[in-house]
Amino acid sequence: MANRFVPIVLIALLAVLHGQLWFGRGSVPNVSKLQGQLDTQKRNNAQAGLANDRLSAEIRDLQEGLEIVEEKARSELGMLKSNEIYVQIAR
Repeated sequence: MANRFVPIVLIALLAVLHGQLWFGRGSVPNVSKLQGQLDTQKRNNAQAGLANDRLSAEIRDLQEGLEIVEEKARSELGMLKSNEIYVQIAR
């Protein structure tokens, strides 16, 4: 009886471990799905980091000098200096 009991227990343990590997919380498909989500989030974080860097540079420029303020006033608001004539060439 003891001869049959040990292999049955080992086979049952092997079946439980295989079930966990393929269908459990840390299963292969679940880990693959989570890896894909992690890669997507890393890409989103990298894009947000680039946007943050651009905004930081623009803030620094606005704090340090008036050139960027003048450039923004000209391009976004269409402002001109006194005694200045705006000429637009259409092609």
